[in-house]
Amino acid sequence: MGSIRNSIRSMGFVAGWWWLLLLLLYCYPVSGIGVNWGTQATHPLPASTVVRMLKDNGFDKVKLFDADNKIFNALSNSGIQVMVGIPNEMLYTLANDVQAAEDWVTKNISTHVSSNSVDIRYVAVGNEPFLSTFNGTFLNTTLPALQNIQAALIRAGLSTRVTSGPDIRDLMVEIAKFLSDNGAPFTVNIYPFISLYSDSNFPIDFAFFDNNNSAPINDGGRVYQNVFEANYDTLVWALQKNGFGNLPIIVGEVGWPTDGDKNANLIYAQRFNQGFMSRVNSGQGTPMRAGPLDAYLFSLIDEDAKSVQPGNFERHWGLFYIDGKPKYQLNLVPNKNGLVAAKGVHYLAQKWCVMSPSASLDDPQVPLSVSYACANADCTSLGYGASCSNLDARGNVSYAFNTYYQRNNQLDTACRFPNLSVITTSNPSVGDCQFRIMIQTTSASVGGRIVVSITMNTALLVLVFLFLFTMR
Repeated sequence: MGSIRNSIRSMGFVAGWWWLLLLLLYCYPVSGIGVNWGTQATHPLPASTVVRMLKDNGFDKVKLFDADNKIFNALSNSGIQVMVGIPNEMLYTLANDVQAAEDWVTKNISTHVSSNSVDIRYVAVGNEPFLSTFNGTFLNTTLPALQNIQAALIRAGLSTRVTSGPDIRDLMVEIAKFLSDNGAPFTVNIYPFISLYSDSNFPIDFAFFDNNNSAPINDGGRVYQNVFEANYDTLVWALQKNGFGNLPIIVGEVGWPTDGDKNANLIYAQRFNQGFMSRVNSGQGTPMRAGPLDAYLFSLIDEDAKSVQPGNFERHWGLFYIDGKPKYQLNLVPNKNGLVAAKGVHYLAQKWCVMSPSASLDDPQVPLSVSYACANADCTSLGYGASCSNLDARGNVSYAFNTYYQRNNQLDTACRFPNLSVITTSNPSVGDCQFRIMIQTTSASVGGRIVVSITMNTALLVLVFLFLFTMR
């Protein structure tokens, strides 16, 4: 197995990524496909609409990143199995206060299991808390938080029904033993896209499942055609080496983004996710572990308010756009043709905010205005290699103005960039670059007044100048 680990490193695989783990105390071993439901969106679809989407598309498992009463109510009596996450910012309190752990279980688990008929199966304690960006903040609190949550579940009489676990990277042997002693699975997030994003020399065909890789890895007779199974089996090997070879494994997150990077596009996302689903549906395992995979696709819907610190692609992992429309053809199960769109979605009026034909690109307010719009909306589709990267300079300005205008629910005052903008009823979309109309949601503000107050942001301003004037 050492040769496969060395081969992965030589191809640019970022070894740390597959250790972004979610470890669960486990009760009911069930293979199959679930999906992650993130909610970092400015205009989220109603929870009832999303639950209907899940059922229409055949998902019987869902992973949430936080407890949310509206979502729990929508999942009541749905028959969908639920994994509930505890955010990292709660770990310190839960690790140091047993009563806080008991209160959290009572409020978010006991109540919904007993009286609301929500089929909660797992509690995931923490979300990748050992990323290097956290600088060790959660190193000493993740395991104690896990232990207190587990004790609270036992005290609530839920330990045989609901199971808990932390995301963790270090203390592997101690945690693996804890999981093994409790019959729990080890959950890993595997992102072949990140390998490609992190190293331009990574062999692109090795990221996919269609066996087009011209140089598969032969590890002592085990042949690896893609980085997913190589990652998965590296974990299997590590567990075996430390005496935990029979520990169940769940793939907690796996997927491919569709925008925000040159390799994040619809073609690659469809290629990856369909290849993965074909593998899941065939019951094919990996060279070191045969049998069906248990996995959660990442993710269900785009999240336009998500942090882009890891990259602009972070807002584009969804199988569906923010309005619940499928992005591409994907057969989740055999003999079922494609994804099913959300039903009953309502949109704002067919109008857009664009750069005025009479405005000049030489106006000094242009870069300031674009900087302001992008800082307060989502311009990730304008980046290099993204879906709108081929717009000219005026198109870039118009896109920035419109995304700000739509985020602010088409308020007239959100399209008053000084002598630069105008509202139009002609769709300015060009090719694959879509100037989207925002959906109507009850959680988004529909009234009020937006004043476009432009201030200098030096770093962003430099980037604005670059993308504006390289397209002239």
